[in-house]
Parts: sequence; C-alpha cells; structure tokens
Amino acid sequence: MDLDRSALQQRVNELYRGDHADLGVAGTHRMLDDARRWDLSQPLADGGVLTFAHVGVADCGLHVAAAVNACLDSGADTVLAISVLHAFTEEMEAARRDVAAGGSPSDHDTWGIQGPGLEFRDEWRGDHSMRSLRHFWAAETERRGIADRRLIERYPYLAGGSPGDLPNIEETAAIAADAVIVATGDQFHHGIGYGTPAEEALDPEPEGLRAAGASMQRGIELIEHGDYWGYNQHCVAAKSDDRDVGQLYRFLRGPLKGTLLDIAYSDSTKLYDQPAPTWAAGGFILFEVAS
Repeated sequence: MDLDRSALQQRVNELYRGDHADLGVAGTHRMLDDARRWDLSQPLADGGVLTFAHVGVADCGLHVAAAVNACLDSGADTVLAISVLHAFTEEMEAARRDVAAGGSPSDHDTWGIQGPGLEFRDEWRGDHSMRSLRHFWAAETERRGIADRRLIERYPYLAGGSPGDLPNIEETAAIAADAVIVATGDQFHHGIGYGTPAEEALDPEPEGLRAAGASMQRGIELIEHGDYWGYNQHCVAAKSDDRDVGQLYRFLRGPLKGTLLDIAYSDSTKLYDQPAPTWAAGGFILFEVAS
C-alpha cells in the first residue's frame, strides 16, 4: 500500500483535535474522575513507569487520564513523558527499516532524542502521540489550581538495541533522576491496512485482542530481561511503535516488573481508507521497580 505520510499525519492530528473538542471541559473532567478506579501514584513515586496507548481518545482516554492522576497524586515536581516518534517522513521510515535490518543508528541524522528545549531535530512538533496527555494534564492542573509541576516530553528515535548511546541521553537521564515517568505506545497494529494478509487478519474481538495481549506480554518479558535488541525486533514483528520508547525507559529505570492492566484499541479503517479488519491496540501497563 502506497502511503502519503504527510497526509496521514494531518488526518491524525485533525482527528485528535476533533475528539478533544467533542469531549469538552465537562467530558474531560468526567473521564479524569472515572479514571480514579486506578490509583497508581505510589508505584510511580517509587520509580516505576506507567504506559498508555495513543489510539482514539474515546478508546484510550481513560488510561491517559489515569496516568495524569497518578503523576499529580505522586507529589513529584517533574514528569518525564516518553513518547513514540512516528515515521511521518520517508527519511525516518528508511532509517527505521535500516536499523531493524542491522544497520547502525548513527548512520542516520534522525538518531537521537528530540523534545522541547533541545537544540536538535523538531519532528516531534508534528507528532500526535502526546496530544491526549497534554489535554488531560492541562484540564486537571487547571481544575486543581496546580501551576508548579513540569511536564517534559522526550521522543527517542533509533535506539537500535543501545538506548544508552542515543544523542541527548545524558540530558534525559538527568531529568529522569528526579522525575516520575510515563510513556505512550501502541504495541499492536493489525489487519489489512497494516499489511496483514486478508486470510490472516483477525477481528479485534475476541481473537484479535487475545493475540494482542499475548504479544504485549511477550514485550513485557523482554523489557523485564533488559533485552533491548530483542525488544526492538519483537516490535518490528508485532508492528509496534513502542520499540524506542520501551528501550529508553528500561535503560533509565533499570530492572522492572510489568503488569498488563488493560488494553485499548481503535478501528483504523477510515484513517487508512482500508477494509476491516484494520485496527491498532495499546497496553495500559504498569512497570514497578523489580525487587
């Protein structure tokens, strides 16, 4: 399938803007209140990591809201939010494919960690992955009257099994030392629009989500073992966009023990103008510091 990456990026961002506008203030507050079914502030304060999806807002917003609540309830002054950086240019896609095939990340200008305040590339500005986190963060800090917390976004690209070598890793590690960490990733893209042969494509419920859960659990195990390259290649096979994110937070936090709390998924047929089944899923995953 030929993919106009620039047009796709524009469609995705427009979709997010519309979804957040549809929620409004009241709907956003309701979701933040409903997300209090989870209290994950202490594991974050103790050095853990909480990951959430960035699929459709209606589908994963509850998990994003729970992450915001956990961050604010943790009492931490700083939140480090580690985000997927999507390959919305041919340069980025070619680099990603080369590294997955064994090429050196340092051969590519896109290798490194991006984000606000860094004198480095700025592809992060057009990415959609952190839009929902910003939305719920702004709403809840305003509602609580909080003005002294920092939300710092960082976007790794081309970790390639060696996250400790990423340009700007020292700056990110310094932030992480005094911050709680949340991250976003959609660990399972599946179906015709994502290149799955029609005869192998699964509807999300029930078979597809079982496959997604099993794949996410395998990813959790690789992160637990600190198998960076294994995780990179697992993400390639699973069509997961989490490959750089997972490697980075595992490097920053060290040994972790993961629990898959929930899964969110969204239909992507309209987004890609492809037949069903075409869908993406992301895990709501708590990683606690391993004892």
